[in-house]
This record gives sequence, C-alpha cells and structure tokens, in this order.
Amino acid sequence: MKMHFCIPVSQQRPDALGGRYVLYSVYLDGFLFCKVRYSQLHRWNEQLRRVFGNCLPPFPPKYYLAMTASMADERRDQLEQYLQNVTMDPNMLRSDVFVDFLKLVQLDTFSITTKKASLDIFLPDGRSIKVEILTSDTAERVLEVVSRKIGLCQELLGYFGLFLIRSYKEGKLSVIKKLVDFELPYVSLRSSEVENFQVGLRKWYLDPSLDSRLMDCRAAVDLIYMQAIQDIEKEWAKPTEVQRQKLEALQKEDNQTKFLELSQEVRHYGYVQLGPCTCDYPEPGCGTVLSVGNNEISCCITLPGNQTQDVIFQMNRVKCWQVTFLGTLLDTDGPQQTLNQNLELRFQYSEDSHWQWFVIYTKQAFLLSSCLKKMISEKMVKQAAENPEMN
Repeated sequence: MKMHFCIPVSQQRPDALGGRYVLYSVYLDGFLFCKVRYSQLHRWNEQLRRVFGNCLPPFPPKYYLAMTASMADERRDQLEQYLQNVTMDPNMLRSDVFVDFLKLVQLDTFSITTKKASLDIFLPDGRSIKVEILTSDTAERVLEVVSRKIGLCQELLGYFGLFLIRSYKEGKLSVIKKLVDFELPYVSLRSSEVENFQVGLRKWYLDPSLDSRLMDCRAAVDLIYMQAIQDIEKEWAKPTEVQRQKLEALQKEDNQTKFLELSQEVRHYGYVQLGPCTCDYPEPGCGTVLSVGNNEISCCITLPGNQTQDVIFQMNRVKCWQVTFLGTLLDTDGPQQTLNQNLELRFQYSEDSHWQWFVIYTKQAFLLSSCLKKMISEKMVKQAAENPEMN
C-alpha cells in the first residue's frame, strides 16, 4: 500500500552560480520528512533503476528551459506520485540504495551529523529504556536494539513498533504517528516543533486475537500487559464495572495471562483511540471520539442536543478513503512544520445498499489512515492463511 508522502510546497532558492533551484518540502504522515532538490531525486532514481530496472514507477522528466508555474506544479505533483508509488515495493523498501538516500536527506534537512547518541524509549507503563544508538539509525534498527535490551524475541518484532507520542501535563497521552522503518527516530524527535514529544514502544496490530501469538515470549507478554493496563487507565479500553473489578483482582495477583484473556472481552481492547475531532454525521460539525480496531471504526458522536450516539463502521463495507490537507503552509523555513492543523479523512461506505461518503476532521488523519491500512493488511494475511489454495 502507498505511504503518506506529499509535497504540498516548494521554494525557489539561489544557487552558488547565481542561478536558482527548487527545493521541495516532502512530508510523511503529516510531518516534514526532508527538503530535497529535483537533481537529488533524479540521481536517486538512476541508482534505483540500476538495481531494480523497469520495476520503478515513471520519474518526472528534466526540463532544459525555464519552467512555467503550471509546469512547476505538475512536476511537484509527479514527484509526489513517484514517492508514493516507489514505496509500494517491499523489496525496494529494504534495499540499501533506498534506505541510505532517505537517511542522508533526513540528516541534511535538519543539519544533524552522524554521531553516537542516547535515546529514551518509553514503555506503556511510563518507564523509559535508554539505548545507545547512532543519530543515523533507522526506526527498524532502533527497534532491534530495544528488543535485545528487553529480551523481546526477534521473530515477534513485526508485532511492535516505535511511535511518536505526545504527553500532556494532566497525564493524558496522544499517539501522533507510527515511525516507518526508514525514519530516523533521533531526527524525528529533535526536529519536532511540539514540546513533550517522546518515542514510545507499543504493539502494532489491531486484531486483538493476535495476542495469542505472543504468549510464549515473556517480554512480549510484559509489553502487551503494560499496554492493556495503560489503555484501561486512559479509558481507551472500556470495561464494564464487573470486568473492571475482575481485572483489578487479577492485576493485584499479577496474573498477566488471565488478565489478557479477560481483556479480550473488554470493549475497545486493543484499539487505537484518537483525540476529540468532528465529523459530518449525522449532521455537519458533530463532535466525536474515534476508536479504531478489530475491523471497525467506532464513533461516539455528540449530537447538537448533547446526547451521544454510538456508530460503528465495519471495514468490510469501506470501499476507499483519502486524506486531504485543507489549509496552506506558511513560514516553511521553520524547524518543523506539520500538516496536522487542517486535515480531513473521508471514506466511502456501503449503507443500505448504496455508497455514501463520510468525513472526519482530525489532526490525526494520517494515523487513522495508517490504522485502516493495518486492519486491511491483517485481514488479507488472515484470509490467506485460512485459504492457502487462493495464494
């Protein structure tokens, strides 16, 4: 599936020879990922082509005369499409020529050199683990370092991820985004313009039944147990009063296995909860709290008369969705700009035998989209396992 790359803005800059060049601001999941020239991307494309041949998507052609405004906009759109399409090939994502270039442009954009550094990785129970890394280490590499330090089985790494998390004074947390494998956590953290950001280790699957695959690894059980407790404390998972009493008793006994078994029955266990947002259903401007998981989008909608209504959208009835940036970027020379201020995610849904568009306005639109993609990929893997003859 495509990654959330976009190039909403570009800037003209003077070069050393008295001419001018265009610098493109590339965003990933709503955060500034790098600033890069066409010539850099062109050389990278040539390097990739030498390795992968004609598997690559088309690259925007060179212009030997001055570009008009419409030509510049067209090139920007074409580069955006190229970045989205080139990341669809999993073999390319793992290649050195792919990763090394993206590491370099991240470091260059934020003027960070490769050196040894310490990085705090926060666990769901609030404790942190200090790991020694290089500033140029990718999220994939940092996750490996953390897993070795806590004894997490290497074959289970795919069930966990590193996330950019924002903490608030009143104890609330907000999951901002999952760091993709080739992102540099040190750079992402240092370049963020928002205070109280941290890198957290969390499970990265939205089918709660997948817990069963982790139960033979002590470190994995510890992590999902911590996260289950945190999700209940933060009211992301919503046990009944009877369930809460049983869970508290099991927690006092430190009976992790029974606690996690009972958690499977808790409403919204294993879901990702987004911060308050608005939607256009059942009418425009309604406030809502979204919880995403177990192949559904669960909305607690506040109606105009302050009544609440629970609405569930099943993923098997979602045809497609898209994230749109509604605003304009100003002061793009700042240390870190995000697209998270005016975002919408709209999805097409089958209801009463006809397709209808629903719109959600949320700063976490890219995280929501990542969760929808994750649920689809998990369902595809599950179906393939159940029907091997269809592979």
